[in-house]
Amino acid sequence: MSESAEECPKCKAGAPAWVMTFADLMSLLMCFFVLLLSFATMDVIRFKQMAASLKNAFGVQTEIAAYEVVKGTSVIAQHFSPATVEPTPLDEIRQTTTEDLPNLAIPESTRETQAQDKGEMDKEEMERRLAEERRKELEAEARRIRESLLEEIKAGRISVETEKDKIIVRIHERGSFPSGSAVLNAGFGPAMKKIIAVVKHSRGKVIVAGHTDNVPIRTEWYRSNWELSAARAVTVAHELLKGGVDPKRLMVAGYADTRPLVPNDSAANRARNRRVEIILEQPSGEEPASPPVH
Repeated sequence: MSESAEECPKCKAGAPAWVMTFADLMSLLMCFFVLLLSFATMDVIRFKQMAASLKNAFGVQTEIAAYEVVKGTSVIAQHFSPATVEPTPLDEIRQTTTEDLPNLAIPESTRETQAQDKGEMDKEEMERRLAEERRKELEAEARRIRESLLEEIKAGRISVETEKDKIIVRIHERGSFPSGSAVLNAGFGPAMKKIIAVVKHSRGKVIVAGHTDNVPIRTEWYRSNWELSAARAVTVAHELLKGGVDPKRLMVAGYADTRPLVPNDSAANRARNRRVEIILEQPSGEEPASPPVH
């Protein structure tokens, strides 16, 4: 054999072309088997990590609407999302709000106290509203009575006032009774008829109370102001009874000079204190009285 035949031909520089194709094929096969292996032994946490990475990569983030008040806050982080507390690779703070936390639970005694307080507040508010409604009804009824007795009020013979749940119709001595007498003047008849109509169309108890000044009296008929005040109240009560007022509603009282409207230090003040009051006590819970008939 010759020397030239024994020498190998000189190879070309670099790897052959098929090596690159083979390397690509091997890499693809390796990735394929790795994927098969990873699916065969699935790790839930890793899968969620991968899914979360894909969401972050594609900018997908699902926000869940919260229908409950967050029961805690953090000094550092103030953003919370309601969700089940589970391990997650995302930098997101989650908090469960569907279960009561033991350290934030309201004691049963506190709940009962709060319920009682709320009940008392509701009761007080209801009573206040009822009282306000009764006051408005009382003022409306007093206004109707003043309208029906307008002439007598202008003449100074009668006055109408309200006090708590009472309407007071005051018959002054001027024009109604002679001095030191318990007999009504003849000219007071029309006014008395209007008063009877007012009382008949009212509701509740009717108290007829007589009052005098502090000047002592001693006559054939009346030994003291007590008898005079009581006699005048009885006279007015008899007129109400004759007008058809229910006797079960009536009550008569004589107070003499023990309940003056003003101090008995002048003739004008003593004249104001000489009066007969018809007190209409408005019962609570009833409808306001209808306007009187003229």
